[in-house]
Amino acid sequence: MLEITDLHATVADKPILKGLSLTVAAGEVHAIMGPNGAGKSTLAYVLGGRPGYEVTGGSVRFNGEDLFAMDPHERAAAGLFLGFQYPVEIPGVSNLQFLREALNSQRKQRGEEPLSGGDFLRLAREKAALLKLDPEMLKRHVNVGFSGGEKKRAEMVQMGILDPKFAVLDETDSGLDIDALRIVGEGINAIMRSPEKGVLLITHYQRLLDVVKPDRVSILSAGRIVQTGGPDLALRLENEGYDAVMADA
Repeated sequence: MLEITDLHATVADKPILKGLSLTVAAGEVHAIMGPNGAGKSTLAYVLGGRPGYEVTGGSVRFNGEDLFAMDPHERAAAGLFLGFQYPVEIPGVSNLQFLREALNSQRKQRGEEPLSGGDFLRLAREKAALLKLDPEMLKRHVNVGFSGGEKKRAEMVQMGILDPKFAVLDETDSGLDIDALRIVGEGINAIMRSPEKGVLLITHYQRLLDVVKPDRVSILSAGRIVQTGGPDLALRLENEGYDAVMADA
Protein backbone atom coordinates (compact mmCIF):
# COMPACT_ATOMS: atom_id res chain seq x y z
CA MET A 1 0.00 0.00 0.00
CA LEU A 2 2.85 2.36 0.86
CA GLU A 3 6.19 2.30 -0.94
CA ILE A 4 8.81 4.82 0.19
CA THR A 5 12.00 4.91 -1.87
CA ASP A 6 15.17 6.85 -0.98
CA LEU A 7 13.20 9.67 0.66
CA HIS A 8 15.06 12.87 1.55
CA ALA A 9 13.40 15.80 3.33
CA THR A 10 14.41 19.01 5.05
CA VAL A 11 12.85 21.24 7.70
CA ALA A 12 14.01 24.88 7.70
CA ASP A 13 16.79 23.81 5.29
CA LYS A 14 18.05 21.20 7.75
CA PRO A 15 18.23 17.66 6.34
CA ILE A 16 16.13 15.31 8.47
CA LEU A 17 15.27 12.32 6.26
CA LYS A 18 18.37 11.03 4.49
CA GLY A 19 17.50 8.22 2.14
CA LEU A 20 14.65 6.49 3.94
CA SER A 21 13.15 3.44 2.22
CA LEU A 22 10.22 1.42 3.56
CA THR A 23 7.28 -0.63 2.32
CA VAL A 24 4.01 -1.44 4.08
CA ALA A 25 1.73 -4.07 2.56
CA ALA A 26 -2.05 -4.25 2.74
CA GLY A 27 -3.15 -5.95 5.94
CA GLU A 28 0.06 -4.98 7.75
CA VAL A 29 0.73 -3.00 10.90
CA HIS A 30 4.29 -1.70 10.65
CA ALA A 31 5.76 -0.10 13.77
CA ILE A 32 8.46 2.56 13.53
CA MET A 33 10.67 3.04 16.58
CA GLY A 34 13.75 5.16 17.10
CA PRO A 35 15.52 7.63 19.38
CA ASN A 36 14.45 11.25 19.75
CA GLY A 37 15.41 13.36 16.76
CA ALA A 38 15.60 10.38 14.39
CA GLY A 39 13.00 11.80 12.00
CA LYS A 40 9.89 9.85 12.99
CA SER A 41 7.50 12.81 13.19
CA THR A 42 9.08 14.35 10.09
CA LEU A 43 8.23 11.17 8.19
CA ALA A 44 4.61 11.39 9.35
CA TYR A 45 4.31 15.06 8.37
CA VAL A 46 5.92 14.52 4.97
CA LEU A 47 3.42 11.74 4.22
CA GLY A 48 0.53 13.96 5.33
CA GLY A 49 1.76 16.94 3.31
CA ARG A 50 2.38 19.42 6.14
CA PRO A 51 3.72 22.78 4.91
CA GLY A 52 7.35 23.52 5.79
CA TYR A 53 8.48 19.92 5.30
CA GLU A 54 10.27 19.98 1.95
CA VAL A 55 10.89 16.78 -0.01
CA THR A 56 14.28 17.05 -1.70
CA GLY A 57 14.57 13.57 -3.15
CA GLY A 58 13.00 10.15 -3.48
CA SER A 59 9.43 9.05 -4.01
CA VAL A 60 6.36 7.73 -2.19
CA ARG A 61 3.66 5.67 -3.87
CA PHE A 62 0.32 5.14 -2.13
CA ASN A 63 -1.79 2.36 -3.64
CA GLY A 64 0.28 2.71 -6.81
CA GLU A 65 -0.22 6.49 -7.10
CA ASP A 66 2.37 9.25 -6.66
CA LEU A 67 1.59 10.60 -3.19
CA PHE A 68 3.49 13.83 -3.76
CA ALA A 69 1.34 14.65 -6.79
CA MET A 70 -1.62 15.03 -4.41
CA ASP A 71 -2.51 18.00 -2.20
CA PRO A 72 -3.09 17.14 1.49
CA HIS A 73 -6.89 17.08 1.10
CA GLU A 74 -6.54 14.77 -1.92
CA ARG A 75 -4.35 12.41 0.12
CA ALA A 76 -7.05 12.34 2.80
CA ALA A 77 -9.80 11.64 0.27
CA ALA A 78 -7.66 8.86 -1.21
CA GLY A 79 -7.72 7.20 2.21
CA LEU A 80 -4.63 8.47 4.06
CA PHE A 81 -5.15 9.41 7.72
CA LEU A 82 -2.60 11.20 9.90
CA GLY A 83 -2.88 10.95 13.68
CA PHE A 84 -0.96 13.65 15.54
CA GLN A 85 1.24 13.31 18.59
CA TYR A 86 -0.38 16.48 19.96
CA PRO A 87 -3.89 16.96 18.49
CA VAL A 88 -4.68 20.67 18.22
CA GLU A 89 -7.60 22.54 19.74
CA ILE A 90 -10.14 24.24 17.45
CA PRO A 91 -12.16 26.71 19.55
CA GLY A 92 -15.60 27.54 18.22
CA VAL A 93 -16.01 24.34 16.20
CA SER A 94 -17.82 21.36 17.71
CA ASN A 95 -16.53 17.85 17.19
CA LEU A 96 -19.77 16.89 15.46
CA GLN A 97 -19.56 19.81 13.06
CA PHE A 98 -15.88 19.19 12.35
CA LEU A 99 -16.31 15.46 11.79
CA ARG A 100 -19.38 15.76 9.59
CA GLU A 101 -17.72 18.39 7.39
CA ALA A 102 -14.55 16.29 7.18
CA LEU A 103 -16.42 13.13 6.22
CA ASN A 104 -18.72 14.74 3.68
CA SER A 105 -15.93 16.74 2.06
CA GLN A 106 -14.01 13.51 1.54
CA ARG A 107 -17.10 11.76 0.20
CA LYS A 108 -17.64 14.64 -2.24
CA GLN A 109 -14.02 14.42 -3.39
CA ARG A 110 -14.62 10.72 -4.15
CA GLY A 111 -17.90 11.43 -5.96
CA GLU A 112 -20.06 9.95 -3.19
CA GLU A 113 -23.28 11.33 -1.72
CA PRO A 114 -23.02 13.12 1.67
CA LEU A 115 -24.35 11.41 4.77
CA SER A 116 -27.59 12.80 6.16
CA GLY A 117 -27.60 14.29 9.64
CA GLY A 118 -29.32 11.24 11.12
CA ASP A 119 -26.99 8.73 9.47
CA PHE A 120 -23.96 10.73 10.57
CA LEU A 121 -25.13 10.92 14.19
CA ARG A 122 -25.64 7.17 14.30
CA LEU A 123 -22.14 6.62 12.90
CA ALA A 124 -20.60 9.10 15.35
CA ARG A 125 -22.29 7.49 18.36
CA GLU A 126 -21.19 4.03 17.22
CA LYS A 127 -17.54 5.07 16.93
CA ALA A 128 -17.64 7.02 20.20
CA ALA A 129 -18.94 3.90 21.97
CA LEU A 130 -16.10 1.87 20.42
CA LEU A 131 -13.57 4.25 22.01
CA LYS A 132 -15.59 4.60 25.25
CA LEU A 133 -15.91 8.35 24.66
CA ASP A 134 -18.96 10.05 26.18
CA PRO A 135 -21.14 11.08 23.20
CA GLU A 136 -21.77 14.41 24.95
CA MET A 137 -18.10 15.25 24.38
CA LEU A 138 -18.76 15.25 20.64
CA LYS A 139 -20.86 18.39 21.17
CA ARG A 140 -17.90 20.24 22.69
CA HIS A 141 -15.36 22.27 20.76
CA VAL A 142 -12.61 20.17 19.17
CA ASN A 143 -10.16 19.14 21.92
CA VAL A 144 -10.84 22.28 24.00
CA GLY A 145 -10.53 21.33 27.66
CA PHE A 146 -9.90 17.68 26.81
CA SER A 147 -7.34 15.64 28.74
CA GLY A 148 -4.52 13.99 26.83
CA GLY A 149 -6.36 10.68 26.81
CA GLU A 150 -9.62 12.29 25.69
CA LYS A 151 -7.85 14.02 22.80
CA LYS A 152 -6.38 10.74 21.59
CA ARG A 153 -9.68 8.89 21.92
CA ALA A 154 -11.47 11.71 20.06
CA GLU A 155 -8.87 11.42 17.30
CA MET A 156 -9.47 7.68 17.07
CA VAL A 157 -13.21 8.40 16.81
CA GLN A 158 -12.33 10.66 13.89
CA MET A 159 -10.34 7.83 12.31
CA GLY A 160 -13.28 5.48 12.78
CA ILE A 161 -15.70 7.90 11.12
CA LEU A 162 -13.42 8.66 8.17
CA ASP A 163 -12.60 4.95 7.79
CA PRO A 164 -9.26 5.46 6.00
CA LYS A 165 -7.39 2.87 3.95
CA PHE A 166 -4.07 3.70 5.60
CA ALA A 167 -3.28 5.33 8.96
CA VAL A 168 -0.04 7.04 9.94
CA LEU A 169 -0.19 7.32 13.73
CA ASP A 170 2.48 9.51 15.32
CA GLU A 171 3.04 8.49 18.96
CA THR A 172 -0.64 7.88 19.62
CA ASP A 173 0.34 6.46 23.02
CA SER A 174 1.87 9.69 24.36
CA GLY A 175 0.00 11.12 27.33
CA LEU A 176 -2.17 8.03 27.86
CA ASP A 177 -2.70 6.25 31.16
CA ILE A 178 -2.95 2.46 31.28
CA ASP A 179 -6.71 2.27 30.70
CA ALA A 180 -6.73 4.88 27.91
CA LEU A 181 -3.82 3.10 26.23
CA ARG A 182 -5.74 -0.16 26.13
CA ILE A 183 -8.90 1.54 24.83
CA VAL A 184 -7.02 3.40 22.10
CA GLY A 185 -5.05 0.29 21.14
CA GLU A 186 -8.19 -1.82 20.90
CA GLY A 187 -9.79 0.96 18.85
CA ILE A 188 -6.91 0.88 16.37
CA ASN A 189 -7.33 -2.88 16.07
CA ALA A 190 -11.09 -2.64 15.54
CA ILE A 191 -10.88 0.14 12.95
CA MET A 192 -7.72 -0.69 11.01
CA ARG A 193 -7.08 -4.43 11.30
CA SER A 194 -8.21 -5.53 7.84
CA PRO A 195 -6.68 -7.25 4.79
CA GLU A 196 -7.49 -4.10 2.79
CA LYS A 197 -5.92 -1.58 5.21
CA GLY A 198 -2.48 -0.68 6.50
CA VAL A 199 -0.97 1.12 9.50
CA LEU A 200 2.33 2.89 10.07
CA LEU A 201 2.54 3.11 13.86
CA ILE A 202 5.20 5.42 15.27
CA THR A 203 5.93 4.76 18.93
CA HIS A 204 8.63 4.75 21.58
CA TYR A 205 7.16 2.05 23.78
CA GLN A 206 6.41 -1.63 23.81
CA ARG A 207 3.29 -1.03 25.92
CA LEU A 208 1.23 0.04 22.88
CA LEU A 209 2.62 -2.84 20.82
CA ASP A 210 1.39 -5.27 23.47
CA VAL A 211 -2.15 -4.23 22.41
CA VAL A 212 -1.65 -3.40 18.71
CA LYS A 213 0.59 -6.30 17.80
CA PRO A 214 2.73 -5.25 14.80
CA ASP A 215 3.59 -7.52 11.91
CA ARG A 216 6.91 -5.79 11.36
CA VAL A 217 9.09 -3.35 13.31
CA SER A 218 11.67 -0.94 11.87
CA ILE A 219 14.24 1.22 13.62
CA LEU A 220 14.60 4.76 12.27
CA SER A 221 17.87 6.48 13.15
CA ALA A 222 19.46 9.65 11.74
CA GLY A 223 16.88 9.84 8.97
CA ARG A 224 17.19 6.29 7.66
CA ILE A 225 15.77 2.83 8.38
CA VAL A 226 18.69 0.92 9.89
CA GLN A 227 17.01 -2.37 10.83
CA THR A 228 13.71 -4.17 10.20
CA GLY A 229 12.44 -7.30 11.87
CA GLY A 230 9.47 -8.97 13.52
CA PRO A 231 7.74 -8.09 16.80
CA ASP A 232 10.72 -9.51 18.73
CA LEU A 233 12.79 -6.52 17.56
CA ALA A 234 10.60 -4.20 19.65
CA LEU A 235 11.06 -6.46 22.66
CA ARG A 236 14.85 -6.30 22.20
CA LEU A 237 14.68 -2.51 22.10
CA GLU A 238 12.64 -2.49 25.31
CA ASN A 239 15.12 -4.76 27.06
CA GLU A 240 18.45 -3.60 25.63
CA GLY A 241 17.95 -0.03 24.37
CA TYR A 242 18.64 1.54 20.99
CA ASP A 243 22.43 1.74 21.24
CA ALA A 244 22.91 -1.98 21.87
CA VAL A 245 20.46 -3.15 19.21
CA MET A 246 21.74 -0.73 16.55
CA ALA A 247 25.33 -1.70 17.33
CA ASP A 248 24.44 -5.26 16.37
CA ALA A 249 22.80 -3.98 13.19
